[in-house]
Amino acid sequence: MIFHNFLIKWYLENKRDLPWRNTTNPYHIWLSEIMLQQTRVAQGMPYFFSFMEAFPTVFDLANADEEKVLKLWQGLGYYSRARNLHKTAQYIATELNGVFPDNYKDLLQLKGVGEYTAAAIASFSYNEAVPVVDGNVFRVLSRYFDVETDIAQTSAKKEFAALAFELMPKDTRGGAELSEANPTIFNQAIMEFGALQCVPKNPDCGNCVFNDSCAALQKKKVDQLPVKSKKLKVRNRYFNYLMLSDAEENTLIQKRTAKGIWHNLYEFPLIETLQEEDFEFVSNAVQQESFFTNPIISMQACNEKSIVHKLSHQHLHIKFWKLNVKGVVENGITKEQLRQYPFPIVIHNFIESE
Repeated sequence: MIFHNFLIKWYLENKRDLPWRNTTNPYHIWLSEIMLQQTRVAQGMPYFFSFMEAFPTVFDLANADEEKVLKLWQGLGYYSRARNLHKTAQYIATELNGVFPDNYKDLLQLKGVGEYTAAAIASFSYNEAVPVVDGNVFRVLSRYFDVETDIAQTSAKKEFAALAFELMPKDTRGGAELSEANPTIFNQAIMEFGALQCVPKNPDCGNCVFNDSCAALQKKKVDQLPVKSKKLKVRNRYFNYLMLSDAEENTLIQKRTAKGIWHNLYEFPLIETLQEEDFEFVSNAVQQESFFTNPIISMQACNEKSIVHKLSHQHLHIKFWKLNVKGVVENGITKEQLRQYPFPIVIHNFIESE
């Protein structure tokens, strides 16, 4: 029995019942694939259902306000995905009359759609014979064939895609003629195998369908593959958020419009420092800033120890400071209004805990 037969047989017996696997609708598949970038299935599933309820079609998503899209996305992170999702929906709705491109090459032209996502949509919606290469596929193929190529190198994806294409069954017939040995099933199977069986740490090789043919297992190299060079050095940043509160409990927020993390999300007025600072330093810094003109009655730390919020290349050390001020905060909003805005999840959690 050849590789893809073993793999597909395993998949049909072990696959998870995921909502985007029960459809060939490119809108559903595109939405799920964008959400599952950098996100575990268990975390992404509730968001998928929320989006499908709020935006049943690509036209609904296109017509939505960006802030509503970001609010629903709140907590998934990598917010550029949500902004690109919204812009691409508008393009498909207005320029393509709501019809997704039906092939890998054209899908690749959509904003926010890279090689992986284009391949997934082309394969799962249209059964195109194009390999989907994600972290799971890198892991399965590198271990099975003992491939020591550093997957952090840009050339690695092309090498692994060529290997996956060679292994992939090429039956692209659709409809009633759709067989079990087709590109769609193969791509889903190899990703699922990596997600459930050939996991990053301590895989159960003793109960694996490939335990008599896996090169890494035979050479005792399972824990060494895939080879991946170290990530870029993580940058530490120190954020001091100022939560104003006037006599009517109005507060002040601002929109992050500069490029970088959390673009177009909201936050409290921010003082960024070079290191974690104490009350005296932040208090003096507040006096020098022009966020507001109200005299300060009192100031206190909401959290004595910084909250460390980890992003892919940045670790944010966050402190919240509550400032009670005289008079009415200009352009302030109420606590009820506060909950309507899209915030980074670390700020959202703070607001909910207040």
